[in-house]
Amino acid sequence: MLRLKRIYEKADPADGERILVDRLWPRGLTKADAKLDEWLQHLAPSNDLRRWFGHDPALWVEFQKRYRKELENRTAELLSLRRRSRRGTVTLLYAAADPEHNNAAALKAILESIGE
Repeated sequence: MLRLKRIYEKADPADGERILVDRLWPRGLTKADAKLDEWLQHLAPSNDLRRWFGHDPALWVEFQKRYRKELENRTAELLSLRRRSRRGTVTLLYAAADPEHNNAAALKAILESIGE
């Protein structure tokens, strides 16, 4: 099962594996408070794409296309993450304020589209 959660929300055992998928470390949060199992910076959007998007909902559809394109060379890592989510709960963590228009939501959609 794949879930999404803002990293600033309290960690919960129901989160399962807690994986941060942002390129930058969240402001004001210590590593101890984050309670991460893993930080997958390499699956986050590039700095150029992140800056271009700027969390503008009007750019959401194009952002998803560009992000998917960036991840084309990360098939093995995506498949591995998808398999982990099929064995147990994996919560993709993000720092953005918008719960619908962020890279974790886009990554979740990409992972859910992967078949095996």
